[in-house]
Amino acid sequence: MLTYFTSAIFTSLLLILISIKSIGGEVLVGPNPSLPPSDIDLLEFPLNLEYLEAEFFLWGSLGYGLDMVAPNLAAGGPTPIGGKKANLDPLTRDIILQFAYQEVGHLRAIKNTVKGFPRPLLDISADNFAKIINNAMKLPLNPPFDPYANGLNFLIASYIIPYVGLTGYVGANPKLQSAQAKRLVAGLLGVESAQDAVIRALLHERALLKVQPYDITVADFTNRISDLRNSIGKQGLKDEGLIVPLELGAEGRISGNVIAGDRDSVAYDRSPDEILRIVYGTGSESIPGGFLPWGGDGQIARSYRGIY
Repeated sequence: MLTYFTSAIFTSLLLILISIKSIGGEVLVGPNPSLPPSDIDLLEFPLNLEYLEAEFFLWGSLGYGLDMVAPNLAAGGPTPIGGKKANLDPLTRDIILQFAYQEVGHLRAIKNTVKGFPRPLLDISADNFAKIINNAMKLPLNPPFDPYANGLNFLIASYIIPYVGLTGYVGANPKLQSAQAKRLVAGLLGVESAQDAVIRALLHERALLKVQPYDITVADFTNRISDLRNSIGKQGLKDEGLIVPLELGAEGRISGNVIAGDRDSVAYDRSPDEILRIVYGTGSESIPGGFLPWGGDGQIARSYRGIY
């Protein structure tokens, strides 16, 4: 009897060890077989945006990315295009560095729950951000917008990214089946929402300030970026800038809009196809570009390109 139980315990420990892999000194747990396949797909999809946020914030605050900070999480994926250290004031750098390390944690949390995939090719170059801003403004800015030039520019560029991810988590939550997946997404959503709120609050403080050397206010930048995302997302109003028409403000009584929400101040949701249209910048979930030149990874993103 003792031999039987000893053997059973040994076998259980062996299976646990097999399901865990250690890379670069950090432990990553393998995929959870108890999760429904649809939950796995929905948890893997946001890795595309978490990689993007982690790399942009790391490069902007430190001048290097996951390959230095957590190479195990990058898992051999291609080095991002165009990342560099931004010219940030001390306060902005401290905030962005906090965001950066939070995104590293998000990547680990997801990959400790599902298998995930290596970092996809990301374009975080000044040229790519300049194209996005030109599309939002519907004219080419001169000189081209550079997110790395100063703290305000970096915050405006940051406005482009986390909000898209948080709307994705809102959209994914009702589709999840398992309590484990719902708990993870709720936790990720909480921090992503806080990041977006901090970015919006810092920009709202300077809403009427003109961004140099352009004759365009901070609020105008945010409004145009939100309009662009609504346009290429193709699902109506799900994005709002810092100053909105009175009827779009909270309870239709205020035009200040430090936190975006619907008529009941409930967060907007987005589906994976909407997110890909925006992140690709092409308005099509099947045509890569923008931040993901080779396209997103994971079953959901690949399926839109006919890759299974």
